[in-house]
This record gives sequence, structure tokens and C-alpha cells, in this order.
Amino acid sequence: MPTAQATKAEETLIHVLWINAGLSCDGDSVALTAATQPSIEEILLGALPGLPKVAMHWPFLDYAGGPNGGPDSFIDWFHRADRGELDPFILIVEGSVADETNKEEGYWSGFGNDLHTGQPVTASEWIGRLAPKATAVLAAGTCAAYGGIHAMAGNPTGAMGVPDYLGREWTSKAGVPIVCVPGCPTHPDNLSETILYLLYQVVGQAPMIPLDEALRPRWLFEMTVHAGCDRASYYDQNDFATGYGTQSCLVKMGCWGQVVRCNVAKRGWINGVGGCPNVGGICIACTMPGFPDKFMPFMEQPTADADSLPAGVVKTLRGFTVRRTYQPAVHTGGSL
Repeated sequence: MPTAQATKAEETLIHVLWINAGLSCDGDSVALTAATQPSIEEILLGALPGLPKVAMHWPFLDYAGGPNGGPDSFIDWFHRADRGELDPFILIVEGSVADETNKEEGYWSGFGNDLHTGQPVTASEWIGRLAPKATAVLAAGTCAAYGGIHAMAGNPTGAMGVPDYLGREWTSKAGVPIVCVPGCPTHPDNLSETILYLLYQVVGQAPMIPLDEALRPRWLFEMTVHAGCDRASYYDQNDFATGYGTQSCLVKMGCWGQVVRCNVAKRGWINGVGGCPNVGGICIACTMPGFPDKFMPFMEQPTADADSLPAGVVKTLRGFTVRRTYQPAVHTGGSL
């Protein structure tokens, strides 16, 4: 028999507002459509015990949203949240946050128009408006979490992650820190599972989400890629690949799996199948702060010196790089 708390939770309506207008390729939205544990359909249809009702305002899937200016227009839900008419709601940000103050005119990324001026509302302005009103804020993908591709050296946008924009110590009105689910793109099930956890937490069915020092869900990012890799035994046997197309360990080809925390090798990509090194691809550290600049070049052809270098030394040297990636970035963008 369901408890009174579970019954009350199932009657609660939680809005999920998804902004994909940051600097991104929408790859994290595409990834979520492949989730199976749980699937996005299970979340939206309330197929899991104790799950509250969910109204998801996501550009990829919004049953209630219509064209701008029409009844229940998609962008109107964001204006409603800004006016304080939606509570509780979870804000999901996809894509890095551009510095809209580093130029004299124009804007880098916008999401809908201001109701009074008719001018585009920038993605960073939406975050500034909605984050203080949100019950939780989730950064989906490495771009939203840490800046990602758009924050590479030399980019003109001043791109940064949501924690860099709001501040790493920022918490929501419910006391929830920014939750980052990195990956380029993010793992489908890691993202859906985190959304599920936050929904349960909002209605009191789960404790405060446990996060690591990079604001990632701890249980999803506590092991290294190497720990779940099908090729790990070859590392132990000092059997290292000197080219692609073998089953040997890829550490000397440039794989960062020994020091990067990500569960894709253990979890697989879809329904337990796949995972970068399991199918012959090196780990390029896409779940890490500082990606991609601090982890390039991605592909390395072994040299004679590299062949003679013990893999343990390679792991140690790469560990130094990883520790430097956890130094918080300095926010140089606009204030909230």
C-alpha cells in the first residue's frame, strides 16, 4: 500500500524548464531521448512509484506548448516562472553561458523575447531571472557544467559554465547546490537518473543529492573509466596498443581513462552496450572541468620513448593534470 507521503508526492505538479539557448549543439537533449534507466517517457508519464506529476517544458518535447503568441505558448512558461507563478520548478540549462558584457552591441545567445520591449532575452539573463526562483538548477552536459568546447582558449564569447556564472557556492532557495551532469554529450541515463533523483528530492522522497567536488552526482562519477573498462586487464599485463583495431589497453594512444571519473565504460551507452574504450575509442576526459584544453591532443601515436615509459608513470603524470582541473574558474561575465 502506498504511504500518505507517497500519495501526496504523486499529486504534486513539478514544472521542469529547459533552456537550450546557451552555446551548445543540443547534443545533451538528443542524448536524453536515448535514456532507458529511466526513460524520459517513464518520467513524464509517471510510470515510477512515488513520482510527482511532471510538466516538462523542453524544446524537444512539450505537449502543452504552442507557437509564440498563441495559447500556452512555449516561451510563456518561462515568463510565468519569472513572475513567480510556477512553484516548484527545476531549471535545466543546456549549453555554456556567454559573457554578454564583453562587446559593445548585439548578443551571443537568446531565448524568446522580452514581453515589454520585444527584444531577445539572452540565455544568461534567463538564468539570472529564474535561478533564484528555482527549487533546483541542473547543468546538463559539459558546456553547461564547465564551459566545454565554447570556453576553449581564444573563443570570443567568454563562455563559462553555470557554476562559474552563478558561483560555485551558489544554492537554490531550497538549499540545493548547482547539479552538474557533464559529458560531451552527457550520458543519457546519467542525465535521466539525476532528473529523477531531483524530482524525488523536491517532494521529500529522497535526501539531499550527494555531489562531488566538481558538483557531479557522486554515485555516478565516483569511479574511473579504467575501473569499468573491458580493456583494464590488458593494462595489468602491460599489453598496450600501438594502433587502433586491437583489444589492448589504449593508455599509450592517449586514453585518459585511468584518471578520469566517468561510468560510461561500466554502464555502457544505451541499454548497457557501448562505452568509449569498450568499442575502441580512447577516453578524452569529456566529463572533466578544463575539457578540452587541458586534455589535448586527444589522439597520440606512440613513439619509441612512449613505448618504453611504464603505464603507471603515464597515469601519475596525467593525475597531476587532473588535479589542476579542479581549480575553480574565475567569473568574468556579467553580474546577476
